[in-house]
Amino acid sequence: MPESSPPGAAGRAADAAAGSGVPRAERDTRARVARLILEHGPVTASALGERLGLTPAAVRRHLDALLEEGMIETRRARPTASRGRGRPAKLFAITDQGRTAFVHAYDDLAASALSFLAETVGEHAVSEFARRQLADLEARYAPRLRALPPRERVHALVEALSADGYAASAGKGPGLLGGIQLCQHHCPVAHVAARFPQLCEAETEAFARMLDTPVQRLATIAHGDGVCTTHVSPVKAIDEESGGISL
Repeated sequence: MPESSPPGAAGRAADAAAGSGVPRAERDTRARVARLILEHGPVTASALGERLGLTPAAVRRHLDALLEEGMIETRRARPTASRGRGRPAKLFAITDQGRTAFVHAYDDLAASALSFLAETVGEHAVSEFARRQLADLEARYAPRLRALPPRERVHALVEALSADGYAASAGKGPGLLGGIQLCQHHCPVAHVAARFPQLCEAETEAFARMLDTPVQRLATIAHGDGVCTTHVSPVKAIDEESGGISL
């Protein structure tokens, strides 16, 4: 559920990613490596080096440290015909521990407050709270989205979410579903949302209103999935001429 990160969140992530006793500049670079893996992983070491302008040796040093800390893990890329023979590329992906480094420090307090609200007023109060939280986001995003043609709205929403730190992306929906899958690779309230799914439900409702088309939440980080995935129903065909993805 999107909201602004609290002051110092990036610093805490850097500390968690780099550990103690590491120079500040080293910690900051290591946190950037972890952040890129969170947002774009699984990703290769060479791709990380290109994005950050780091030498292979520097990338390897940071990756080794993050692996030792349990912040990331390695995976093997699926073989493709274009790669031919040889060892499959090694990919680096964020772990649950690594993802936690980017989670708000206020999870326990927020969960306790919502638990108190549910116990004293009722579950409906939690739902109302979630809707009001999303109302601010909707007020910021909706005017811009509604000024665009339907086929451009998902991408505008992706840009807005990413600008708020939620590492969003969009791609074609699989198989017979069609449409677009909107993915959010970072959720700062995932641990709270695991206890209170009303937060995810309110966000999904807001997406449907802003995009003016039915949407369906297929997966959430809160329930153990790698990303939050929302299927956006198609209202127009893919623009084959431009090669873009559209609603």
